Amino acid sequence: MEDAQARILEVLQLAVRMEIDGMEFYEEASRKSSNKLAEDLFEQLADEEDAHRRKFEQIYDSFKKRQEWPDIEPPSDEGAKLRTLFGRATEALGTKATVARSELEAIQVAMNMEIESYNLYRLRSEESTLPLEKRFYEALAGEERQHHLALSDTYEYLCDPAGWFTKKEHWSLDGA
Repeated sequence: MEDAQARILEVLQLAVRMEIDGMEFYEEASRKSSNKLAEDLFEQLADEEDAHRRKFEQIYDSFKKRQEWPDIEPPSDEGAKLRTLFGRATEALGTKATVARSELEAIQVAMNMEIESYNLYRLRSEESTLPLEKRFYEALAGEERQHHLALSDTYEYLCDPAGWFTKKEHWSLDGA
């Protein structure tokens, strides 16, 4: 049992560190961004990573004291905020978005970070025998997946706005 508890605390500490690193990365990327969509996306992601960090710290403190997983609500569907943010931005920018290469590189780094987080949380949900812990990590893996999808969509849009609209709107030539 001690090994299982030590593993839980180890993963919680790793998760806190990953969320802090993610938050700091997104804050820096937001400050350096010259594209409003990328800036707002990075800012929102920084806020969400900070919310995850706070949840993990709360769970860590509680678990360390009582040696049982606390009944703390998993993150809500924050990904909906990203979809709304992206929708508003694409309406405003249309097919005339401009972006610096450094922003695209930052988005690629961010996508990889989100995949790492997703993999950790999914694996931990599979390893866990505690229903509350399993539910928490499943929800968090879903959040990280939403972050990755928002970043991927943003990357595609910023690389080729007209192509992105064609793909999303399912425009096609019918040959008539």
